[in-house]
Amino acid sequence: MDDHLIEEVIASEEVFKGKLLHIRSDRVRLPNGGESIREVVEHPGAVLVIAVLENGKLLFERQYRHPLRQVFLELPAGKIDAGEHILDTARRELREETGYKAKIWRHLATTHPCIGYSDEHIEIFMAHGLSYIGHERDQEEFLEVIELSLADAMAAIRDGEITDGKTIVGLLWAEKILSNVWPPPA
Repeated sequence: MDDHLIEEVIASEEVFKGKLLHIRSDRVRLPNGGESIREVVEHPGAVLVIAVLENGKLLFERQYRHPLRQVFLELPAGKIDAGEHILDTARRELREETGYKAKIWRHLATTHPCIGYSDEHIEIFMAHGLSYIGHERDQEEFLEVIELSLADAMAAIRDGEITDGKTIVGLLWAEKILSNVWPPPA
C-alpha cells in the first residue's frame, strides 16, 4: 500500500510543554534509509460549528488572534478538552461563545489544517434548530457574534475578509450541503 512512503521514528524528544501546545523533535528514518529531523506541534484537537439560524444566516465571531495581532472573522470553534467527546465540545463551544444551543447536530468531516508540522485535527459540525440561552464565555475570551448569509460569507472569502483556514473549509461544506450539492453524511 503506502509502506514505501512511511518514515520510522528512531528517537523522540520533548522540546516544549505548554498549556495548550507541546512540541517534540523526532529523528526519523526516511524511506530511502537516510535520516532527518521532524519537529511536531502536538495539539489536542478542536471543533468547528456551522450554526444555521432559522433565517438561514450563519453565526460568526469577530475575535482578536494574538499570533497575527489582528481581529479575524471566523465560525465558532474551540479546543477539545482531555477526555471530552467531540459532540460535547461542539455543544459547549457554541453555548460558551455565542449563547446558542442547537436541537440538531451533524458531524460533517475531519480536517487536518497543518499536516506539515502538527497533529491537530478539527471536527466540523453543522447545527440546526438554534435557540438563544445566553453565552458563558471564559474570562479571557472577548468576541462579537454576528450573523452573515452564506453568500455574504463566501464574498468575504473572495474579498480577503475571511482568511481563517478552518472557517474557509467549514464554509465549503456549508455551501455544498445547504445547496444540496453534497448529501449530508449519514
